[in-house]
Order: sequence, then structure tokens, then C-alpha cells
Amino acid sequence: MIVCTGLAFRTLAIRELTVPPGHTCVIGPNGSGKSTLLSLFAGIETPESGQITIDGEAPRRTDVGWVGEFPEDNLIFRTVQDEIASALRFHHLPDCELEPRIVMALREIDREDLRDARCRELSGGEKALIALAAAIALRPSVIILDEIDSHLDRATAEHVQRILPSFSCTHILQSTQNMDTAAQADNLIYLEEGTVRYFGPPEEIFPALEDTPFYPTLWRFARCNSSLKR
Repeated sequence: MIVCTGLAFRTLAIRELTVPPGHTCVIGPNGSGKSTLLSLFAGIETPESGQITIDGEAPRRTDVGWVGEFPEDNLIFRTVQDEIASALRFHHLPDCELEPRIVMALREIDREDLRDARCRELSGGEKALIALAAAIALRPSVIILDEIDSHLDRATAEHVQRILPSFSCTHILQSTQNMDTAAQADNLIYLEEGTVRYFGPPEEIFPALEDTPFYPTLWRFARCNSSLKR
């Protein structure tokens, strides 16, 4: 469980929030605090007041894999395997563990063909996948994706969503502006002006957002088709 109590940081003010294991999407208007909340969950930032615990531990004492909106900015090594290995070496893993972790990570993203590719020659979508591979190679208990799909082509964005359920981490936390993506999550956090207005599974939250831009397009089409058939 991720538990927030009395949380205050910048524009965020969350009295109480408990996020169960699984895939949780954070949605809401621009400036509502989505990236800030994910930064707090990742331990990149610390609350001004209040507390966050992940399975009883502070975020900075938890293994967290982070992929931001512009993952290519963090790719600094020549080849894909060197890039993934660097994340492992940064966490002081012994050399004997590097090879199986690299193989596992590339298999998880279904792109073993990229192992010897040069990072600078990758497409934008491939760079995002390699950043994700570097994150999951650490075998974190939490994966955080901060609008990773914002600049991806449709095929790569769909590929990312397809492989997420196969990850062995306890929590996948993802912010997105794509409500059809959010509809696939186990739970939603809807932020508005720094507070949690709604929390729960998509089938409970989206009906309250039907008259807003935060309603899945596919759900809207399905509703219209149902109305036409009557």
C-alpha cells in the first residue's frame, strides 16, 4: 500500500490517500499536481509536511524505477546494453548480475534486438523503451511513468501499455493525458487544484467526468452507439 497522510507540498494538499497494489493512473488538468505527486512518490521530492509510506517505508528507502516525459534526455551511454548496465552499476550490483539483468529487461520490453544498437540512432519511441528497460532492470517494487506516452507514436504507446501488466513490481504509477490509457488502469487518482477529487476504479470515476475532457473517447463512442441502437 502507498499511504499519504496530511501531505502538503507546493500546491498539493492531500489529507488522506491509500493506493492499493496494481496499476494506478494519475489524471487531471494541467497544473493540478500530477508530476509533483509522482515526484513525491518516487522520493525525488520530500513533503513540506505530512508523510508518504510505500509498504511501510519512506519512498527514498524503496526501490523505485522512474521514467519521465522526456526519457531520451537521460540516455548518456553509447549502446543500449551500456545504458542499462549503467543503471545497475549505479546501484552497486556486482558484474556477475549485469548480463542476466540486461537480458531480462530487454525481454520484458520485447526488444532484445536493440541490445547492441547505438542510443543516438534509436527512434524516439525506442529511446523511451530503453529508458523503461533500464528502470525495470533494477527489479523495483514501484515503477513510475510521468506522461511517458506524451511524445510517443501510437504503436509504441500501445506497446508500452501492453507490456506493463507483465512487470513483477507491486505498484505501477502512471500520469497520462490519454483517458483511453487511463481506462485500462486498476485505479485512478483524479487531481484538481492540488487535491484528490476522486479516487477509485475507472468504472466508478469516469461517470463523474462524463461532461469533461477527462472521459475516455472509446467509452463515449460506445455510449453513443448504444443510444443509437435504442
